[in-house]
Amino acid sequence: MRFLKSADKPEPADDDQLLIQYRQTGDLQWLARLYERYMHLVYGLCLKYLKDEELAKDAVMQIFEELVVKVARHDIKQFKSWLYVLCRNFCLMQIRSGKKMIAEPIDGLMEIAEDVHPYSEYMEDNMVALERCKEKLPKPQKTCVNLFYTDEQCYKDIAEQTGYSLNEVKSHIQNGKRNLKICIEKHRER
Repeated sequence: MRFLKSADKPEPADDDQLLIQYRQTGDLQWLARLYERYMHLVYGLCLKYLKDEELAKDAVMQIFEELVVKVARHDIKQFKSWLYVLCRNFCLMQIRSGKKMIAEPIDGLMEIAEDVHPYSEYMEDNMVALERCKEKLPKPQKTCVNLFYTDEQCYKDIAEQTGYSLNEVKSHIQNGKRNLKICIEKHRER
């Protein structure tokens, strides 16, 4: 699963330099070198969520394919953190689509529902509850939460797209997250 390194290209020192090189040249070698630094972590995270070695290996490669497109579209401040969110969301979407249902604990449904029901027996109910609860959010909160968590956009991009100020975007996301957690907890009590 390792990418080959070209002997004639010097290795940039940090993630930002590799991102810049990839964006400037479009050469996948730079993105592959960057991804290779974190591939073992990506595999571990995928294995944790998907509970299947082969599915985790496939996910590692599919996530790289997503990177090729998403790196160009997103303003990435910290690659490692951004990659973690991308991987987590990818795995959750795999689970949600029914490709693999897990039967062991995971560390959270989404950041939004992190402390509600972290066990898989509740996960499907939580996903349904999450979708229902998102529909109940006020429109600004729903829009910002979807753009931030589902579309993985940064605050700045959300502000530009919606016309809200940066502080309004942060507030809508924070309030939406809190409201979703409360709504999901109420669903659990039923």
